[in-house]
Amino acid sequence: MATDQDPQIRVENLYKVFGTDPHSVMPLVHEGLGKDDLLARTGHALGLKDINLDIQKGEIFVIMGLSGSGKSTLIRHFNRLIDPTEGAIFIDGVDVMSLTQKELEDFRRHKMSMVFQRFGLLPHRTVLENVAFGLAVQNAPKTERNAKAREWLATVGLEGYEDQYPSQLSGGQQQRVGLARALCTDPEILLMDEAFSALDPLIRSGMQDQLIELQDKLHKTIVFITHDLDEALRLGDRIAILKDGALSQVGKPEEILLNPADDYVEAFVRDVNRARVLSVDVVMQPPQCRLTTANIDDALKQMRGWKEDYAYVFHDDEYQGVVTQDALEEVCEKPDRNPPLHEVAKEGPVLQPDMALQDALPATLECEYPVPVVGEDGEYQGTLSKEDMVEVLANSNEETSDKEAPKVA
Repeated sequence: MATDQDPQIRVENLYKVFGTDPHSVMPLVHEGLGKDDLLARTGHALGLKDINLDIQKGEIFVIMGLSGSGKSTLIRHFNRLIDPTEGAIFIDGVDVMSLTQKELEDFRRHKMSMVFQRFGLLPHRTVLENVAFGLAVQNAPKTERNAKAREWLATVGLEGYEDQYPSQLSGGQQQRVGLARALCTDPEILLMDEAFSALDPLIRSGMQDQLIELQDKLHKTIVFITHDLDEALRLGDRIAILKDGALSQVGKPEEILLNPADDYVEAFVRDVNRARVLSVDVVMQPPQCRLTTANIDDALKQMRGWKEDYAYVFHDDEYQGVVTQDALEEVCEKPDRNPPLHEVAKEGPVLQPDMALQDALPATLECEYPVPVVGEDGEYQGTLSKEDMVEVLANSNEETSDKEAPKVA
């Protein structure tokens, strides 16, 4: 019995071999025979090798790799369009290999929906009929399914296109219809196989924006296949990178970027614009140098215990600026003046934790001190200095210059 803490999708020791007698060559696979050698010796193709994955409910989990890496093969195991040679797939604790044909059909109709690269629309049905198709398969009443289809068309920005046919729509509009159709049955899990890769770059970016916006509202479990690292980094809560049917690395986007697991992943990420992908909270340092008093004399005593000669001033949890030890000492030398500490503070920039590094860069480089990072609720979360920026954005080509970057097939 699955609990809320269990992954929604669990893959255990998954192997897939294509050929006339896959089980006969599994001993060679377990002995470590590689994909190319297996094909040369036996005529069998190794699709997946010992895949172990946990995908949590409500996350966008991106599976990426180049052509032939096994990513589409893997996603098709989740709804048993492909059966494994060895291994197990659990959805909400249920082994999908144990499902009868009728249970499998019901599982596909209600639990998961799929969005394909080439849209997969029915050309002789209207847009409304295409979106309502899944509900029709479920035998939902026509009035109900059409009402839901209209709602989803409005959600994806295609209100008014109900009576059009797929051939009358642009590629981006057709993919919106495909997305609306997948969501119309209210599945818990959405499988998206290279869903945006056939679109022009500008339209593709817009679809990515829409998916992020929808996910903020719907909190579906989305398994997204792509060969594009920029797309993976933009969409994924976590990313799995496949090479020749095996997992090279699984992690959050910042983990993939900053700590590549092997040479293959390192070559993949070396040309990524880190300033655009990484956010402030990923590289900021812990909170430091916050004064805990509003009294100047006490503040000066506090600062004299630090090695830094500056401190951050907050008043009613609102950032007021930075003060230096010299400035406080100068105020203390004036016996007739004892202003509140926040009046002495020098105003300066402040960063938000979810800000992209490229947006934080100007303030960080121009500021004499590390820039404080403050959340929407006024919580002081950390600091970001120009040194931190230089360290994380430094070009890593020196380490990878002799390595050939993967090329998309």
